[in-house]
Amino acid sequence: MDGKQLQTQYKEHLSDFNNWNQKEHAEDFILYPKNIGYHLCIDETALSKGELYTILTNRDKHGRKGTIVAIVKGTKAEDVINVLLKIDADKRNQVKEITLDMAGSMQKIAKRCFPGAMQVVDRFHVSKLVYEAVQDLRIAYRWQVMKDENRKIKEAKVKGESYEPKVFSNGDTLRQLLARSRYLLFKAP
Repeated sequence: MDGKQLQTQYKEHLSDFNNWNQKEHAEDFILYPKNIGYHLCIDETALSKGELYTILTNRDKHGRKGTIVAIVKGTKAEDVINVLLKIDADKRNQVKEITLDMAGSMQKIAKRCFPGAMQVVDRFHVSKLVYEAVQDLRIAYRWQVMKDENRKIKEAKVKGESYEPKVFSNGDTLRQLLARSRYLLFKAP
């Protein structure tokens, strides 16, 4: 059987697509208020061709049926807020916690649509920030060590001596350790 014909038959006759109550606005947003729960998660994603969507999910459903609360085309806070405000205020006020990234637009959405919910930054973004901060420090220390080592090499040369850097028990100098520590610091246990 032709795949295109099967798709058309399913869409036009079997699926009830023509009677779907969200068909008119599905290109811009879909909304399932009945799926709202106490613990939500909001994030943006690119589904296809670089188009960004904001997705609101019920974390308590663990990706199973009833997980999706809303999918909104785009990430502009005002557009997403306008869609989410279509959910009854009583349902929105029952939300206790909303997990999000550190984007200002996501915080604005959470604050306006779920005013009673505690905002929690997801651990992926926290880990990323920590990793970047440690990397910045490691690089700064490495540059300082290289600068100090070059100074000591020059001083030894003036005195007619050879410079030998301190070697740790693992066989690395401080310069080598700071170069390789990037992999050691973030290696999975």
